[in-house]
Amino acid sequence: MFKKILVPLDGSELSESALTHVIDITTDCHALEVILMRIREPLDPNVIGTLDAKVAVELDQAYRDEAARYLDKVVETLKEKGVKAKTEILSGNPAEEIIRYSQKNDVDLIIMSTRGRSGISRLVFGSVAEKVIRNSTVPVLIKPPAASKDN
Repeated sequence: MFKKILVPLDGSELSESALTHVIDITTDCHALEVILMRIREPLDPNVIGTLDAKVAVELDQAYRDEAARYLDKVVETLKEKGVKAKTEILSGNPAEEIIRYSQKNDVDLIIMSTRGRSGISRLVFGSVAEKVIRNSTVPVLIKPPAASKDN
């Protein structure tokens, strides 16, 4: 059924909440490959213009190093639960990179979390999950935020 599953993570507990679905689905479907992805949005061109080229390269490398450490930790957690995963670190617009990667790499399913924004917040900040849902040619499973204790 699902042989290749893409899981975008931003380092937050919220994004990691999608991993429970990854574990369930890989167990049920015997998925062969799980790809954990972290995407860095490019620095603002105005900021880049103020940086020395060497500093910009060092910032990029520092991000990649931190992202690799984070993703390796998640891979180990999944491995303990019997899920084999690999990692990808990309730069660009998160929604566009998720969609592009899924299409170029024959991904069967995207599993991700949503922040659950609504109203003005959603209008101003947009939603990566919403953009992926609207534009993906691959099925997308969304993990909504946990209900608050006040509900």
